[in-house]
Amino acid sequence: MTPAALSVSSPEPARGDADHIQESTGGRLAAAVLAGFLATACGAPLMNLPARPGAAAPDAAAAFTQATLACRAVSSITAEVGVIGSISGRRLRARLIVGLAASASARLEAFAFGQPLFIFVARAADATLVLPREGRALEQGRPGEVLEAVTGVPLDAVGLRLTLTGCTPPVTDVVTGRRLGEDWRVVTDRTSDLYLQRESRAAPWRLVAAVHREPGRPGWRAEYREFEGGLPRRIRLASADRRRFDLHLALSQVDLNASLDAAAFEVRIPPGTQPITVEELRADGPLSSAR
Repeated sequence: MTPAALSVSSPEPARGDADHIQESTGGRLAAAVLAGFLATACGAPLMNLPARPGAAAPDAAAAFTQATLACRAVSSITAEVGVIGSISGRRLRARLIVGLAASASARLEAFAFGQPLFIFVARAADATLVLPREGRALEQGRPGEVLEAVTGVPLDAVGLRLTLTGCTPPVTDVVTGRRLGEDWRVVTDRTSDLYLQRESRAAPWRLVAAVHREPGRPGWRAEYREFEGGLPRRIRLASADRRRFDLHLALSQVDLNASLDAAAFEVRIPPGTQPITVEELRADGPLSSAR
């Protein structure tokens, strides 16, 4: 399957929705990709980032521009994402079918052991989450709040698209760029330290890690590996407090800049579905059973 086709059957209750994101025989490829990195991902140490502060780097702005050139050109992405790791100390293994589009549209369908876990859709400031097996749903939620309750990661639809493409919001104050040896630069903005690396002087700069700081909360980082066309295919999301979340993502079936119909970011809620709150999701979200 090419997820950008958005045209095959999807799990209940979304069956019949026009042009959305679903499972097909392409899932076998995603399963193979997931199996291929299970042995190396579990228990792997975090990336060993060079120590700061380093010296001032006049080339930081140019390095940052080069490192984010490919991801800046992505307006939409569809992909299958194998996920292993833990959320709130509970281990999980799942597969996501993802569709994301600028500026703030998202659809995630999650499966574990071939069974649907949830369908999450968001447009602008409105999100809906459907739990097919439980017959429950959350409507008109805040995308970032709902997505964090489900996954543990503090991302909304915009942040998720940037993170899965190895990108960041635009950085204007790159005068704080520092040189950490010949092949490392770090650019610091208001809330993040962005680590750039190149394999040699002739190689391009790449964003390989983003360390995020949140006032009053544990920080977290995104790490990027195995680049294709300037975009990462393996991503790690880890909280400084590893009990919150530590997730390894493997992307496959990636399609970029396809035109995604607005109906892809809608989901019908069947009659009889019972409501669920964000607090209930935080206590025992759907991914807790993906073990």
